Amino acid sequence: MNWPAHGELAADGHPTDGHFLPPLPDRQRMWAGGRCEITGLLRLGEPAERVSSLRSVTSKNGRTGALLFVTERREFRQGGRTRLVEEQDIVYRSGRGTAQRDGELGDPAPPRTDSLWQLPLCPDPALLFRFSALTANAHRIHYDAPYCRNDEGYPGLVVHGPLLVLLMLELPRRHAPEKQVRSLTYRIRRPVFAGEGLSACGTPAGGDARLSVATRREAEHATAEVTFA
Repeated sequence: MNWPAHGELAADGHPTDGHFLPPLPDRQRMWAGGRCEITGLLRLGEPAERVSSLRSVTSKNGRTGALLFVTERREFRQGGRTRLVEEQDIVYRSGRGTAQRDGELGDPAPPRTDSLWQLPLCPDPALLFRFSALTANAHRIHYDAPYCRNDEGYPGLVVHGPLLVLLMLELPRRHAPEKQVRSLTYRIRRPVFAGEGLSACGTPAGGDARLSVATRREAEHATAEVTFA
């Protein structure tokens, strides 16, 4: 895990400089989605190599200013073969302020759904803090509530996008353990906040599966499609 030095972090907790950080004033970083394709299994105890590259950068204008959509590609190689390819879509927004108010705090009770696969959870600040530590993520929207409200305009701590993806992936692991995931495509649509109940939902479809994360506020905070080998 790459842990930047404390002095290399900006006010929001992200590194001030980096290979793929755009030169936007007062940038805010949001995880938008991604894809993952598994072509071979990574084996424990064997040397592995990760090769990162910048696949695309698209500039747009939004309500608060400039937007940059950045896609980073990562290839994981082992034994001279590419075993896994991951692409991450990140949105950088220019400009800060409390006017955006992205959502509101919801009900702590998980929603009722008709999905065949379900996994309820009410993420709390301790879970978000531990996930941040596990992933070396110092972004303050996940552990600093006053910063969330006053600097970025959120009503509470934001649940990590990757954590929502892992919750969705837990469904096929539990309910279809005999199947191996071949590919994953996902999108983060709306933030989920600490203290509100959510449910990871899954529906098998034609041998594959469609997944989502719901709260009592929104039916689809995140969505994903999984194909099996």
